[in-house]
Parts: sequence; structure tokens; C-alpha cells
Amino acid sequence: MAMSRLFTLVFFPQICSTRTGNTYILYLTSRLRMGFFTSIRNLFRGDAQPESAAQETNAGGTLPSSQTNGPANPNPEQKALTVALRQVEPRLSAWLTVVLEGVEKADDRLWARIAFLLSSLEVPAVEVNAFIAKFRLWLDDMEYERLEDFKSELQYRLALALDLEDEEDERSRLMLKLSEGLAKTREQISQGLNTLFASGRTIDESFWEKLEEILIMADVGFATAHALTERLRRRARTEGIREAAELRAAMRLELLDVFKPMRRISVVNPPEVVLMIGVNGVGKTTTIAKLCHRAVLQGKKVLLVAGDTFRAAATEQLEIWAKRAGAGFYAKGHGADPAAVAFEAIDQAVTEGCDMVFVDTAGRLHTKVNLMEELQKVARVLGKRHPGAPHRTILVLDATTGQNALSQVKLFNEACGIDELVLTKLDGTAKGGIAVAIAMQYGIPISFVGLGEKMDDLRPFDPEGYVSALLGLEKG
Repeated sequence: MAMSRLFTLVFFPQICSTRTGNTYILYLTSRLRMGFFTSIRNLFRGDAQPESAAQETNAGGTLPSSQTNGPANPNPEQKALTVALRQVEPRLSAWLTVVLEGVEKADDRLWARIAFLLSSLEVPAVEVNAFIAKFRLWLDDMEYERLEDFKSELQYRLALALDLEDEEDERSRLMLKLSEGLAKTREQISQGLNTLFASGRTIDESFWEKLEEILIMADVGFATAHALTERLRRRARTEGIREAAELRAAMRLELLDVFKPMRRISVVNPPEVVLMIGVNGVGKTTTIAKLCHRAVLQGKKVLLVAGDTFRAAATEQLEIWAKRAGAGFYAKGHGADPAAVAFEAIDQAVTEGCDMVFVDTAGRLHTKVNLMEELQKVARVLGKRHPGAPHRTILVLDATTGQNALSQVKLFNEACGIDELVLTKLDGTAKGGIAVAIAMQYGIPISFVGLGEKMDDLRPFDPEGYVSALLGLEKG
């Protein structure tokens, strides 16, 4: 049987129409890869087995355990939903617009609609019920009732579970968040750049001096501003650019080149151990919680380790986040040896078959040498207990600290070696240009950016979106 026909029959029988089936197939084959739901994973392992359809959705949004492929005897509302879903573009946002029409709060109607959508996507009933149950627990915990308060989180969870985070609509949502977050930074440079790149202006020495000044004002830093200006000078000479207006596109390309990712080996022997480092106050514990949240929604078994044994509040906060996310948690008493905590936590992770382990660490002032020695000890112990660990060391930085973040990168990188950066509090800062400085001076990839307080406000860093938002340009 042809792959497209198999996909239609097994995976999307409720939503794919005969007339547009191939379009849906090609789109979804490219989009749905290895998300939370096993129906997606199984399909690409070659062991997907369609179960027989059973009864309708129960009250409260749960499905009979044997149900997939939608209800066998759809009611009029479900029939109307099926028709509407077939008529919209195959995107999560479009499906949610249909499914959530007329829904205003978290009630049985909402759960029935979500269950219907997921069952129509061939998600096994047990996983549909688990998804809804976890989301309802989260709503109770957050005390949200109105749809407008949690719609963004619902779409975020579904995007991760279905591995649709890179679809066009999700990228557009990220671009909007980046643009809003970098508004203050853009205000610092947009007026100057608009004047500088005005049509008819020639490129002379005063032009380059003014450009360097504008970049410094955006907290790119003197060294980085000078280096970037020199790169643009060379590009202008090479390409024969003489008009200032023509240089805006060249500047965008230079900035994109700064963030060009490096290839690396991502395969690890499980569990993958992630060492989280950073000074106090940068949002490290919250970032760990958000990364854990993402991993759990992607179907991974996660263990959070309270390695900051000097702050009781950090341990308590991490335990709360672990419970909310549905992750495991390991801690010892206040003042315990952080390296011993990490060692014993790996024992637990291996025993329980965890996929990922996030190790929190102390974050006292980074100028204290003993903190760096302590982090080195934790890393060594992790490597002895689990060869190759830590597989990733992530430094969390506060974007509002501007140039001070560069000194943190330098000190932590010398002590521990940094694989990735997470830049928090990028929303509302006038110092968003610091990402350019870090990338140019250290070449360490920025993996995530924090654009708000909510769980879905930690997003993968999108260089193209960032550069476009920084310069006030359309993406692409």
C-alpha cells in the first residue's frame, strides 16, 4: 500500500478529506515526527496498530480505553466538527479555532472537544485521557477558569505533544513574542538606523562612526560593535555597496552569520544529564522548571535534582515545580554536599529509567572562587558516576544585566565549560543586543530565550526571528 494511502487510513481518517488528502499527508508527514503521543512514535517505528473505534466521549472529556479514530457514533456536533476540521488548513492553530469555537471556560464541553480532536488524530485513548487529566490538574493548581487565561498554554502543550512546534503558526507566535520582548531594545536603535539607512545617503567615515555608536547604545558593547562594523565594511567593499539603504539587508545577513549554529553530537547514553549553572536571581530555578515542563510534554521521564543545598527556598521551589510538571525529584538536607546529591540522584535516575536529569546548582556571586571549585567538583562526580555526564552544561543569563552577562560567561566558561546559554527576561529589556555580543565573543549557542513568566514563554532561540525583531524587519 502506498505510504500516503496508509497514512490516510491509519493516522488521519477523521480529518483528511479525499479531495485534499495528499496535501494533508505531505504536510503532516513533514511536521509530525517524534512527539509525546505514541501513535506518532509508533507510526515511524513501523509498529502502529489502529485500534477499533468504540463509544462516544464520556462526560468530562475522557474516552473509553479502547477508543481511537474518533467516536464510532458521532453526535451532530461531532459531525459538524469533522466537516469544519476538513475545511481548514492542516495547522494546529486552525484546528483549535474550530474546536474551541463557542467555548469560554474549562468545562466538560472543552474536554470533550479536545478529546475529539486528539482521537481524530489517532491518539490512543489512554494518552488522550492522560493529557487531559494533567492539563486539568495544572488548571486547578493555577486556578484558571476562563479560556483566554490558558489558551496559550493549551496550544503550547499540544504543539509539544504532537511535535508541531516548528509549524508556521508556532513560529509566528514566537516572532510576535520576540518582537514584543525586544521593543525597548528596538526603540534604542530603530530611529537611529532608520535615519542612518535613509535613501540617498552615501557611505562615508561618519556613517560607520554613527553605526558603531548606535550598536553600542543597544548594549552590543564596544568591542562587538567595532567588530560588526568592520565586517560590514568588508561586505560593502566586496559587494560594491555605496548607498546606505542597501546596507540594511547586508547588516541582517551579518547578524544571522553571527548566530550560525555549530554541528555537534547530540546522542547520549541515557539518562541525559544537564547541569544548570548561573548566579542567583537570573531565573535559573524557573528555567529548569520550564525545561522540565517541555521535556515531560514531549514524553520524557525527567528527574529534577536540588543541587543548590545552600538555599532551602530553592529546594522547596524546585520540588513544587517537579510535582506540577509530573517529574521526579531528588534532594537531601540543607547544607548537604552538592556533589554527593548529584551522585546519588544519578543512581535514582538509572534505577527508575529516567530519560533526562536536570541538576540545579548553587548560584552565589560568581566572583567567589569557591563556587567555581564546587561546580567543577559536581561535574567531575557526575562524570565518574555516569560516563559522559554532564552531557550539557547550560548557563542561565539575565538579559537585563547587559554587559555584566559577558563577564559571567567568561568566568563560568573558564570554570566549567559551557555548551549552551539560556537568556531570560528578554521581554521588556533595553539591553537585548547582549545576545549579539555573547555570540560574537564566545560563539556559544543560545538554545532558549525567556519572554515572560508563563511556562510557554521559554522558547527555542530563533536567530532569524531575533535579528528581524531587533532590526524591526519582516522575518525572511
